[in-house]
Amino acid sequence: MFTNAAAAAIARASSMTPAVLRARASSSSAVAATAQSDICRVTVIGGGQMGSGIAQVAAMKKHQVTLVDVSQEALDRGKGYMSKSLKRVAKKKFPEDAKAQEQFVEEALSHVSLSTNALASVGKAELVVEAVVENLKAKQEIFSTVAQATPDNAILASNTSSLPIAKIAAPLTLPQRKRFIGLHFFNPVPQMKLVEVVRTDETEQKTVDDAIAFVKGIGKAPAVCKDTPGFIVNRLLLPYMMESIRLLERDVASARDIDTAMKLGAGYPMGPFELCDYVGLDTIKFIVDGWYKEGAGLKGNKLFESSKKLDELVEAGHLGVKSGKGFYDY
Repeated sequence: MFTNAAAAAIARASSMTPAVLRARASSSSAVAATAQSDICRVTVIGGGQMGSGIAQVAAMKKHQVTLVDVSQEALDRGKGYMSKSLKRVAKKKFPEDAKAQEQFVEEALSHVSLSTNALASVGKAELVVEAVVENLKAKQEIFSTVAQATPDNAILASNTSSLPIAKIAAPLTLPQRKRFIGLHFFNPVPQMKLVEVVRTDETEQKTVDDAIAFVKGIGKAPAVCKDTPGFIVNRLLLPYMMESIRLLERDVASARDIDTAMKLGAGYPMGPFELCDYVGLDTIKFIVDGWYKEGAGLKGNKLFESSKKLDELVEAGHLGVKSGKGFYDY
């Protein structure tokens, strides 16, 4: 059904923690207490932590969810992510009631089905969300394939954190591009309130409105923005990270002192170097290098020039928490 590139992208998303940047929504009160959404059936392509997280939060609100991946092993792993996460939610929700905890998990999982057949899984979907790794060609191929089988009114959405939404949708027909949108969830999905709703110049208003209603309906806070590099959060966060690294390179202060300053002086929950290590230094390099070389409106921008320190760490395989060493040792 998919070429090796698309299948590999889906498989990689299933086996690795996705390369995404975290953000803090200012308050859960930003989410409407009640939100009306006509979307009932949701298909999520990619069973990694992001995809399974999106499937989980939709299932918790009683949407009928189909989680799609290239193998049963990947799907079982995705279901395992959901089960573990749901158990944590249940313990907080019913701390003294083991039976209620069990029922809560079972109820949520009852709304999730698993499939290795993407085409069969989107035939009745009202929303299709792609959550595979950041590979433009693979994402384009996935949507080119499944868009032919979705209902004419289904929303097509990508969870990309760094690729242009319009480029992902480029191979589609105009009617399909009108119902194409970015839904950028943050990791870990069950805990993070924010979803960036990213519209292209061709996305019709009904698609935006329906996407917002869906986001609010699953208890998240939507932030609508245009299709621009990094959207909102990453566009602000990456320059902050890069300037922090340059302060370190100029020996203005140590990484530890810079982190302490931003946590105690600016009220940030994590310092920039703690955050860099959590996100993954290879991920940061991949994004800023791409923006510096060809980012719309960012090409050649000194904010995104390569950093010798960052390049050296990535070259040495010191990628942060996931490798056991980055700016700090873990």
